[in-house]
Amino acid sequence: MTEVSKPTLVRHLALASLIANIALVVTGAAVRLTGSGLGCPTWPRCTDQSYTTTQEMGVHGVIEFGNRLLGIALGLIALATFVAALLHKPRRRSLILLSLAAGLGIPGQGVIGGITVLTDLNPWVVGLHFLLSMALIAVTYALWQRTKEGDAPTRPLVAGPLRHLAALMTVVSAAVIVVGVIVTGSGPHAGDEDAKRTGLDPAEISQAHADLVFLLIGLSVALWFALRAVNAPPAAVRAAAVFVAVELAQGLIGFVQYFTHLPVLLVGAHMLGACLVWVATLNVLWRLRDRPAPVSAGPAPSADAAAEPVPQSPAPVA
Repeated sequence: MTEVSKPTLVRHLALASLIANIALVVTGAAVRLTGSGLGCPTWPRCTDQSYTTTQEMGVHGVIEFGNRLLGIALGLIALATFVAALLHKPRRRSLILLSLAAGLGIPGQGVIGGITVLTDLNPWVVGLHFLLSMALIAVTYALWQRTKEGDAPTRPLVAGPLRHLAALMTVVSAAVIVVGVIVTGSGPHAGDEDAKRTGLDPAEISQAHADLVFLLIGLSVALWFALRAVNAPPAAVRAAAVFVAVELAQGLIGFVQYFTHLPVLLVGAHMLGACLVWVATLNVLWRLRDRPAPVSAGPAPSADAAAEPVPQSPAPVA
């Protein structure tokens, strides 16, 4: 008999960690889009005399300090997730390692955030800050999904060529995100009016980003049709369809924001959309394979017990 996966504390905390990592990206976008990147002009303190924002720093200090507080909350969630994985019965090495990786990423975010402030919002460091968030989203998503599975080896649910197509689509999705970060670093909304930009031509970088988006759409639509053609598991087909829908919505926001000269609300929505595209990408990969739950093994029956007749339950009354 296969064990039925039940909700556990680790699963709930893993989902909370995933959501909090996405929220950190959104609040980080709010910091940049409101020009609050140096609302706390130093690190790890907010000012030379205070760890918290002061009244003189105004709304920019509140926004920047709020983002730092969310980072602390995220660290506490990660710590709780790691402890829950350690205490989970039976103890599972995969959950411990993934929760540890998610937890170690939080101080890494803090260090990069500090370097960002101390370098006056260097656009390359800001971009690295965002990319680490994408990595943590991948780790916490994997942790969340692993809480629903057993520890048996993975089993592919579709043929090799379709898995290769999905892998190529994932690489292109990651490239779209990376080039999107470079686009951000070359345009406005630097987080502070005096912050430097990368010096790259925004139009050329935006065109490269758009080209990759078109390639990603083509690959994802092809994967969706291919999965339908081979009667792949419904969950895989749905995941591909959701991915196409999410990236089309994200692409629409991207084009509208470009031709309307990057209004802050649309840019913020685009940042959230980047997280959702990445999660949808990971979801496709997860639905193309399976990891069966372990089979519960009880003690082997004795020869005498095996020879005894098994009592039958009375037939149900209609």
